[in-house]
Amino acid sequence: MPWERRMILLCVMPAYVTSLMVGIEEQQEKECADLNNISWQEYRQQRVKLRVQYLLLTRRNMDCALVFSQESLTNPQQPSYLNVSLPTKVIIHGYRALGSKPSWAKELAQALLRLQDVNVLLVDWVYGASFAYNLVVENYKEVAVQISVLINQLKNHGSTLESFHFIGVSLGAHVAGFVGTLFEGKIGRITGLDPAGPMFKGADTFDRLDPSDAKFVDAIHTDSDYFGISIPVGHLDFFLNGGNDQTGCARARFASMYGYVICDHMRALHVYMSALNSSCQLVGIPCLSYDDFLKGLCVTCDVFKGRCPTIGLSENSGITISPVPKEQKLFLFTSSSPPYCSECVCVCVCSTELEVTLRSANMTTEQRLWLGTDATVYRAVLAHPVTLCKINSIKLRNTGTRFYRQGDVHVKSVCLSEFPSLQREGLLCVNNINVRRGVPWSHDFVQVCGFH
Repeated sequence: MPWERRMILLCVMPAYVTSLMVGIEEQQEKECADLNNISWQEYRQQRVKLRVQYLLLTRRNMDCALVFSQESLTNPQQPSYLNVSLPTKVIIHGYRALGSKPSWAKELAQALLRLQDVNVLLVDWVYGASFAYNLVVENYKEVAVQISVLINQLKNHGSTLESFHFIGVSLGAHVAGFVGTLFEGKIGRITGLDPAGPMFKGADTFDRLDPSDAKFVDAIHTDSDYFGISIPVGHLDFFLNGGNDQTGCARARFASMYGYVICDHMRALHVYMSALNSSCQLVGIPCLSYDDFLKGLCVTCDVFKGRCPTIGLSENSGITISPVPKEQKLFLFTSSSPPYCSECVCVCVCSTELEVTLRSANMTTEQRLWLGTDATVYRAVLAHPVTLCKINSIKLRNTGTRFYRQGDVHVKSVCLSEFPSLQREGLLCVNNINVRRGVPWSHDFVQVCGFH
């Protein structure tokens, strides 16, 4: 072979290999899909019609979402990882005020896949969910119709309606609810993460999420006074910190005002994802109102035969009674950061106005208690960072002297109890206490967890 021809080959071959590698990388990039974004300019100029895309993640492709469609079920040129014999989680985002894709969607999908071997379908309807909220609300039923067509196709290929679990965020919860309506409540489960309130608070049950939309419907409420809905919409409705203002949101610093105003609203999503990843349980206590819950009037789960509902993937949220009650309100405290767990401690005081302080290592909880003249016992529920057995001390301070002349106070007893108590242990009490004016009283506990 002449030298010149050899030189040409040596130069051409690396170029060919390089181009081949680039082609492979481009093909890999095309195979991994992502949710869409839409800019305000695109929205105004193109008037993009409703466009729904589905992304599939399974344990075989947890880090590489694939576009999924009806053709994926029948076209051999579009192989799919979806297994109709497995349960399917369907995640539906809500209103996208700025046209951006939901950055949390894949993280939620991966959290689900780490716990269960399932199919996860992400419903991408960003094109119809952005900017003008009133127009977005006009689209949500059409999105539900399109989803139902796909569900029917999966059903024809072997999936059962009971195997579907829809997880809808904000407006996405009502999309899931309407899918459930179209299937006459035969869907297995719907979870609503702070279901949207504007334009839905007074809506008929046909137009919003309600217990008839699936065999089991649970919801988490974190912004009932603004973007979320204030009424129960499921069999079980968890109202975190009363369902309105969430700890940490008022003092948080965000890069944008938009991020600030939706902090409460998005807390339901973050708590749900944390519950999937966390070792601690988020337990709800049934009660008629948050005020009654704070007053210590609801400390058991007898309505569920002692099994308290939990946030997460447990069947029927962990309760076993049948039929499951409808629109049951549940209350619990959460902290300001993951894993969001906070212990409930009931304080029972036989006295007048006092300030109670609980201490655990470097953590302190304070609560002002006021006992009316028509009662002899005051009960209140406190959110404390750690369990009852880790409380090191309790302090009482007579605060009545700030408002009127009050002498020394005799406290017959002050008791602490953790609830719901799975071990049915007794109260932690201190009896016969004299609290002098201006002189705080304190008591140190000597406890060992598991033996107190």
